[in-house]
Amino acid sequence: METLDLFEMRANCIRQRVMLCFNGPISRSLIEEIGHALRKYLEDAEASPGGAMDVFAVYVEMTQNIRHYASKMNYSEADGAATVVVSRDEQGRYMISVGNLVEAPDAERLLQRIQQLAALDKAQLKAAYKEQLRRPRDADSPSGAGLGLLDMARRSSEPLQASLQPMPDGRSFFCLRAVFANA
Repeated sequence: METLDLFEMRANCIRQRVMLCFNGPISRSLIEEIGHALRKYLEDAEASPGGAMDVFAVYVEMTQNIRHYASKMNYSEADGAATVVVSRDEQGRYMISVGNLVEAPDAERLLQRIQQLAALDKAQLKAAYKEQLRRPRDADSPSGAGLGLLDMARRSSEPLQASLQPMPDGRSFFCLRAVFANA
């Protein structure tokens, strides 16, 4: 087994201004604990209450989506693992980045939906959110990419960014990033 270079990992985290980082299986209690740490960090950094709430709400939505997807797909603990990073750049913007394994067709649909949302301005996102609220829930449609994704897009100060890394097993490693300038 390769020796873990914690000093280099720490240097990378400092250089990239990482506040919180987690990689592994994600449970409801873990989402809660990381959420408490995130709230404390935002409080200590004197983030605006509204901005801090946006960061926290998007963190919760992202991580719960990963957890629900892994459960729905009956992924093993290893396959259901997530990578979660919260960082702050030189301009003071907070960024939440998450990644997880997703079945390739689901990943493609999700990527397309995020690209569609990225093309909308704040007024259009608000209108789409209200329209989605009024729609009856389709029991046959796959969960996800509905209200939660719209809410994340509305709360983020920049368009959501997503990418896919194809895996040899027919799945993709899906990455999603939200940026918050007003926190």
